[in-house]
Amino acid sequence: MRRNRNKKGRIAGFIVIVIAVLFLSSFGGFELAAKNNNSHAKKLAVTNENTSKDKAKAKQSDDSTKKDAKLPPNAKVAYLTFDDGPSANVTPKVLEILKENDIRATFFIIGSSAKQNPGLLKQEKEAGDSIGNHTYCHDYRYLYSSTDNFLNDLKKNEDVIHSIIGDHDKTLVRFPGGSFGHTSFQRAAEAAGYHYIDWNVLNGDAEVQHSSVDRLVSRFRQTFLGQKKIVILMHDAATKETTAEALPQIIKILKDDGYQFRPITSDSYNVLKP
Repeated sequence: MRRNRNKKGRIAGFIVIVIAVLFLSSFGGFELAAKNNNSHAKKLAVTNENTSKDKAKAKQSDDSTKKDAKLPPNAKVAYLTFDDGPSANVTPKVLEILKENDIRATFFIIGSSAKQNPGLLKQEKEAGDSIGNHTYCHDYRYLYSSTDNFLNDLKKNEDVIHSIIGDHDKTLVRFPGGSFGHTSFQRAAEAAGYHYIDWNVLNGDAEVQHSSVDRLVSRFRQTFLGQKKIVILMHDAATKETTAEALPQIIKILKDDGYQFRPITSDSYNVLKP
């Protein structure tokens, strides 16, 4: 009889131990689950915060490119434009100067250069600059031999730019060498839905292979002439290092004369129509 009671006691004690172990294990599981939930919640909060920052940054960039409509009709406006980039040695310097002066500009991109420097093209878009199409090959002989060649090359470049930065204004183009005298190509571009933009001021960096800073600033002054709306032709190709060096002086001249700076957008087309 005593032996049976001892046996029952041992069984009861064993059951108590099992229950206690199960309880403690469950408690540990709950604690671990709680920790995992807290960790997940923190990660989710960080993700949401980063997403909000990205959206705010994108909105700020969009807002900075939509100010043309708010400018009074008689406002002095300067549109800084850079052709033939991006290049690894000049474009970063131009971007840094624009950032230091809180200015947005317009870059007319050559597709073959964009493929070599995709990161710089992304930086231009992220900074709020406008991106325009300057053809893929920039080969005058090929482009201007037929309107089909010209339009096909624009489309090729359009696809390259889109593959790097996604959505952008696909209608904004600049003819290599300008649209001056290319009447049939102007008509073909317009019929295809493009808006071509030329210039009325330049710094002369396309007139010679390597120009001094003084010459660039002097040519700018010669063509500037105090016009109210000015589109300034410059280049950020690899051989145009002095263009970046002259840029701060040109910006200062314009600021001192009361000009506001804008990138070219769809709001600008009617104002800048040739």
